[in-house]
Amino acid sequence: MNTTRTALVTGITGQDGRHLAELLHAEGYAVHGLIRGQHNPRREAIARELPYVELIEGDLTDPTSIVRAVESTRPDEVYNLAAISHVGYSFKNPTLTADVTGKGVLNVLEAVRLTGLAETTKVYQASTSEMFGGLDYNRPGSGYNEESLFHPRSPYGVAKLYGHWIAKNYRESYGMFISCGILFNHEGEHRGVEFVTRKITHAVARIKLGLQETLELGDLWPKRDWGYAGDYVRGMWLMLQHGIADDFVLASGETHSIEEFLDLAFAEVGIEDWKPYVVQNPKFMRPAEVDILLGDPSKAERELGWRREVDFHGLVSRMVAHDLAEQAGLNGLEVPNAASVS
Repeated sequence: MNTTRTALVTGITGQDGRHLAELLHAEGYAVHGLIRGQHNPRREAIARELPYVELIEGDLTDPTSIVRAVESTRPDEVYNLAAISHVGYSFKNPTLTADVTGKGVLNVLEAVRLTGLAETTKVYQASTSEMFGGLDYNRPGSGYNEESLFHPRSPYGVAKLYGHWIAKNYRESYGMFISCGILFNHEGEHRGVEFVTRKITHAVARIKLGLQETLELGDLWPKRDWGYAGDYVRGMWLMLQHGIADDFVLASGETHSIEEFLDLAFAEVGIEDWKPYVVQNPKFMRPAEVDILLGDPSKAERELGWRREVDFHGLVSRMVAHDLAEQAGLNGLEVPNAASVS
């Protein structure tokens, strides 16, 4: 009898999907990844870097394709990570964001229910700290926890809040094992360069190598609770190994501004004053910005035994080192001594 557990991961081409696939493979799972479009530009990279993942075509906005994916894999665990996940992009494409990030959750849950797996398949729903909004009136001093009030300030946050509540509704209405991870900002070497942290470390590496002169950013004052994605996907997995389906905040419990991220990133390549290299561009400033996000992970630490292993400085150092090596390799250059002044 085959006792190998099977997992279906949506959003397999994203940062979290790649980290999660590695973890699940190490735990002995048969891993299936949902990929959108027969000519998806990331298909080749996933097939090369994660050869143990069986790719299945599907689209969160196409309920029939999700039913087929669930029916063909009959997974023990489903991790719904797929989303239009860039906050700035969600302002430009709010309808698409609602369809994918919000209604897409409903399509996944319905697929599990309609295929008769509601009682046996565990589901992880990727919720987000952006649901809180960061406004003064609902900002607890010790950080947002699972009971904090929501006030999303972007189409992305609003769509994620729908996904969060429909997941809770299906958990309560149909007795499904659905856990929602309310994750604060988590970054790493697989983060897309459109996100501010990777945009910074990518540019820092190129500036160090003489391939780029400046970096354009929006507001520099927002503060975020940043952690390493590899630590956070381990928390996702722990939620589905837990005896009870529930909601859990994963966070570092500390905040840092974008300016602090710049301080550390440029210091990694020997540049102490980053201001001559950074240009603020209004086109990167959002109609509504979240001032500060701080999470309280005490419930996950207490009930799941979850702990982060990479601190803020370690996160920035890891990302800069990765981008230095990658950019040097792509351009036929030697990786410089990171401590030497540019």
